[in-house]
Amino acid sequence: MAAYGDKLKIITIGGKGSALTSTSVYTIATGHAQVRIDSSALDRLTNQNRNPQKPLHSIHLINNEASNLIETRAYLTVLLNKLLHYTNSSNVRTFLPNLIAETLNSNKLVSEALGLDVEVTEEERLIIEGSSAELYGVCAILDHEGMGLGVVDDAVAALSCEAVKADVRSFDGVDSGDGFVDKEAATVASDMKVLLVGYDSNKRGESEAVSEIPKVNGRLREVVKALHTMVRVELNSGVKGSSGGSRKAVGTTVSGLAIALLFLGKSSLCRVKMNLDVMGKEGLGSGLVSLFEKKCPSRGVLTNGYKAVTDLLVEEDYVKFGYGVYGLLGIVWKIVAWEEITAFFALEGVELMGGIGGQANEGETKVVKKSEKKKKKKTVLGKGTSVIVQLIKDRLQIVGGGSDDCLDLLEKWVENLMSFFSPKQPEFDEFVQKVKEIVERNESRRLPKLPKGTRDFANEQMVIRERAFSIIADVFKRHGATSLDTPAFELRETLMGKYGEDSKLIYDLADQGGELCSLRYDLTVPFARYVAMNGITSFKRYQIAKVYRRDNPSKGRYREFYQCDFDIAGQYEEMGPDFEIVKVLTELLDELNIGDYEVKLNHRKLLDGMLEICGVPPEKFRTICSSIDKLDKQSFEQVKKEMVEEKGLAVETADRIGTFVKEKDSPKELLSKLKQEGSEFLQNASSSRALDELEILFDALERSKCIDKVVFDLSLARGLDYYTGVIFEAVFKGTTQVGSIAAGGRYDNLIGMFGSKPVPAVGVSLGIERVFAIMEQLQKDRNETTRPTETQVLLGIMGNKSKIPLAAELTSKLWSAKLKAEFVVSTRFDKLISRAKDSKIPWMVLVGDRELETGKVKIKNLETKIEEEVPLSSFVDEVKNRLNL
Repeated sequence: MAAYGDKLKIITIGGKGSALTSTSVYTIATGHAQVRIDSSALDRLTNQNRNPQKPLHSIHLINNEASNLIETRAYLTVLLNKLLHYTNSSNVRTFLPNLIAETLNSNKLVSEALGLDVEVTEEERLIIEGSSAELYGVCAILDHEGMGLGVVDDAVAALSCEAVKADVRSFDGVDSGDGFVDKEAATVASDMKVLLVGYDSNKRGESEAVSEIPKVNGRLREVVKALHTMVRVELNSGVKGSSGGSRKAVGTTVSGLAIALLFLGKSSLCRVKMNLDVMGKEGLGSGLVSLFEKKCPSRGVLTNGYKAVTDLLVEEDYVKFGYGVYGLLGIVWKIVAWEEITAFFALEGVELMGGIGGQANEGETKVVKKSEKKKKKKTVLGKGTSVIVQLIKDRLQIVGGGSDDCLDLLEKWVENLMSFFSPKQPEFDEFVQKVKEIVERNESRRLPKLPKGTRDFANEQMVIRERAFSIIADVFKRHGATSLDTPAFELRETLMGKYGEDSKLIYDLADQGGELCSLRYDLTVPFARYVAMNGITSFKRYQIAKVYRRDNPSKGRYREFYQCDFDIAGQYEEMGPDFEIVKVLTELLDELNIGDYEVKLNHRKLLDGMLEICGVPPEKFRTICSSIDKLDKQSFEQVKKEMVEEKGLAVETADRIGTFVKEKDSPKELLSKLKQEGSEFLQNASSSRALDELEILFDALERSKCIDKVVFDLSLARGLDYYTGVIFEAVFKGTTQVGSIAAGGRYDNLIGMFGSKPVPAVGVSLGIERVFAIMEQLQKDRNETTRPTETQVLLGIMGNKSKIPLAAELTSKLWSAKLKAEFVVSTRFDKLISRAKDSKIPWMVLVGDRELETGKVKIKNLETKIEEEVPLSSFVDEVKNRLNL
């Protein structure tokens, strides 16, 4: 607590639109700031004197539940804010807020300043009793100290890792890249790696107390963030008539903090003992063990503290529960402080004790001598932790020597570090900020990397992509489609329930207190939403845009990638749009010139009929289709196991499905087989209708000369819920293994799911990223090179920067003539030539002082090496002639 009269911060409370924070409450509670009531707040209060005409009630303003001065001052700070922001503040006298403010700013004990009783009006009494200020005061303390602990515990754990030479490679695996990452644990692991950059672990081995750091520390961060959100609201909300629900909400949140503290304390204690084991049982190690056993809370004290607060929660005594958790937090703070102390002395203690020379006793001198060999093997600290170690060393220099007994000096150092590690000390905030700076500074210095499942594209890659996009757009436009663009994110409710089991791959955006949104999973659902929202009944559109999936990245599988979609919505002649969609797909793949491929095709109604024939209950059709859809990646035995063991299908039913899904042949042949007399498919209404539709489709594909690319495959299921008719999938048959490269089908009910009139639709989506992979590989195989630019001519000017204006004039003439041109100015001729050759630019215009004197320039063909002089006045026309423009 700061001494009265010291120069303190001033915190203003009660201003219109102002918000009280946990940090402000804590700063006032610990006596490091004084309170000032905003004048506008006092103006809102009644100016009645201390003894108004209304009846007064004598109450205990300070409840005995407040167990210490800091908790009491936090309570009064919150109460003051509640009084000043009370909705009907004209019923609150200025006397009461002024009394509280004077008390907080005085150097007397709070109980002495206010006395045992205070007389208040009935309105004031109701505000005080309904404010829950005691509860939110201690919550503000928990929030502030918890936030500090959430920063410091990582730095301390990093020191322990170095002290015991732990293998910390497991921190790299916290984010496995499978799309299901523990966000807080991953953040802790990242911060730990930043602190440990440069640390040489010698890979001594990893214990559970080390591997659990990201998870255990991450849980503390998670619950403290939840507490912070709740406290921020409650500190600044009005006084409620009934606070029962709010108190239970506090109990729920703070109980999470209690259990996080329990496990953090246990984990930290384990590392304390590991640090002591490293130091050994003689000399410095023996002295530190003795102090540890006397002064550090034991595992039993920690456990009993947790049990005590849980009993208070069960009894629904929320204020005492809050104070109890604060006590538990104090226990954990001491344990973490001891982890820091033991880790520091394990790393630097022998050297530090040796530095006091003749002050060491005989036993300690032996330890110092033995340490000479150890110095050669001293741990190489990380860049972040080395700064923290130096901070601690600087702190110990304040204490210095002055003792003939090393153990006495050690005890003084321990006491000093315990004080340094107390969140109530003003220098502690500086330490927390320093740790944050270390993490942020080193984070910015680390070589940046891409998120998993994403890629950068440049130069030759972009040339290939742009050429492909141009071909694709031309094919789409040839079939009469218009372009559409939709937002990268949609309302979450728009996307949910459309993708079956794949819904788990949707990227949800963080809740910012507004609409719940998610990144689009595909382009089909946004298209359906657009058609439904605008009441469109007929629309042929294409869209080329990025989509996002929280998938497990692998070769050819990304989390961000382009899709190229073509869809036809509206009432048309039967199977006409379906034929055109498949035709568009074959045209795309042919014109992209990727090599051999096949289009596997099936019908959703045929699948439904097949499942019905096999005895699958209708409610399981979609989930069994999802299993069948995996047959391109798994054997039937694996899929059968999933259908039987996970989805409850009878073995006989699964075996019967197996006999059908093995059917695969050219469209006409397999169709003829399925339609022969006595076929079970003809006796089923759903499959019979599907076979009739497929017959029309196959005839159309045959007449359009693209049926040779199509394979009728009964194992094709397409797991998405919205398909209702024809479904298809294109697969590349070349050496580059990329899986499916395009897919699509009919979805007659999707648009109607948005509450509008049903509009039938069919579409195709090209997985362009996999097509790019094929095109890039083909280019490598053919040993082809691609120019990264389309520059036609390079203007090369001999000279220094004074020639920039001339370069600007001449290049502008080339640009005005719609020529693709660049310029370079250099005193070295070889630099001009190298620039043109490196960029594979076919022509150069060379300008030197001699050329300028004669009014001429040289035009050089970089391929034939032939160069000619032409008049400067007509050089643009000369260049165009040589480019045949």
